[in-house]
Amino acid sequence: MARVSVHRPPLVRSVAASLELARRARHLIPGGAHTYAKADDQYPEGLPIMIRRGAGCRVWDVDGNEFIEFGMGLRTVTLGHAFEPVTSAVRAALELGTNYSRPAQIEVECAEMLQWLVPGAEMVKFCKNGSDALDGAVKLARAHTGRELIAICADQPFFSVSDWFIGTTGMPGGIPGWTREHTLKFRYNNLASLAGLFEQHPHGIACVVMEASNSQEPAAGFLQGVAELCRDQGAVFVLDEMITGFRWHKSGAQHVYGVRPDLSAFGKAMANGFSVSALTGRRELMQRGGSDSDRERVFLLSTTHGAEVHSLAAALATMRFYDTHDVSGVLHARGLRLAEGIRAAARAAGVEGHFEVLGRPCSLVYATRDARGEPSQDFRTLFLQETLARGLIAPSLVVSYSHSEADIDAAVEIIGEALAVYRVALVQGVRPLLRGRAVKPVMRPYA
Repeated sequence: MARVSVHRPPLVRSVAASLELARRARHLIPGGAHTYAKADDQYPEGLPIMIRRGAGCRVWDVDGNEFIEFGMGLRTVTLGHAFEPVTSAVRAALELGTNYSRPAQIEVECAEMLQWLVPGAEMVKFCKNGSDALDGAVKLARAHTGRELIAICADQPFFSVSDWFIGTTGMPGGIPGWTREHTLKFRYNNLASLAGLFEQHPHGIACVVMEASNSQEPAAGFLQGVAELCRDQGAVFVLDEMITGFRWHKSGAQHVYGVRPDLSAFGKAMANGFSVSALTGRRELMQRGGSDSDRERVFLLSTTHGAEVHSLAAALATMRFYDTHDVSGVLHARGLRLAEGIRAAARAAGVEGHFEVLGRPCSLVYATRDARGEPSQDFRTLFLQETLARGLIAPSLVVSYSHSEADIDAAVEIIGEALAVYRVALVQGVRPLLRGRAVKPVMRPYA
């Protein structure tokens, strides 16, 4: 791999302002953040890093420290922070107002653009987050089939904040038992496990909800087998494209893997960080949420801010950029450079097998393992601690269009230094090297 000149952020010197702001946040906001994945317990103690601004793939905290960022707003900022074609479109839209009493022209234009990119999007309903879209899909499937059970992929971490999903997690407080019992689980790349659910619950499963892929690639024929099972059993096939959409390909993972779901949910990268999501799919299903069906109507999605003009302007500008630039190609190339660099650094540090890069190059994650090879939150904490202190935010290894080769190489250099410390911890023990408590899984019943 050819080396290019790198600019890496200086070491973090002070976090006094971040510490004070984080204290105020914890007092006012449960968990100190409005998204569990951003909460204090997901990061090392003493390094809260409260962000003031971002540009491209870099952010600056309230103390003025500069960081290269991976994760990019939980994978929403695919093009880069303050990406000019998007921000220009938003500025122009703001001059026209934000929300009206009747549909706006841009609602039609944005829906037409999504349909252009995703052939299966016969009808489109915009909303604000992925949970909205998937909740609508579940309700539509239940109404269409007259069934109540939902089958979800057990190996994929998150689908919705609503009861039908959260009731299946390690944090089900406040959710009735009836609701928990109505969501079933099958295993990824195991078609027999899904077929078994259909056999156990004949004419009972309304829909199958899953991602096309996450950190694993689908086995040959698996997704097609899921679609066929759903057709044969009269269930609705719902594909969650929140992460894969626009990152795997501008037309989604369904294009990459050659599968056509009944309903799809898009979001995250759809508007480069602005709050827009969409439920799309077959007209026969979607029109039941309108007034053109001869069957009982479904209260599908009705969100006050679903058609917010400046957010749709961001989505339209983002999708147009995807349509005219090979964004997914760049993401795959940068991600591959990152993965290869980190794997080489892990071999050099002697931690190969203990620190592992996983997933598709455009959406990488990592696994941290202890000296016995077991998954370890302590070692995850150490890695985050050492990378943060050197100017890198890496809850995952997700790249953006704005990550240059120089940024990737700077990150690899930082990660190499962190893995050298990781090696010491494997030999001498990790706890003495931690500056506070370990990070914790989000989905846990008690603090």
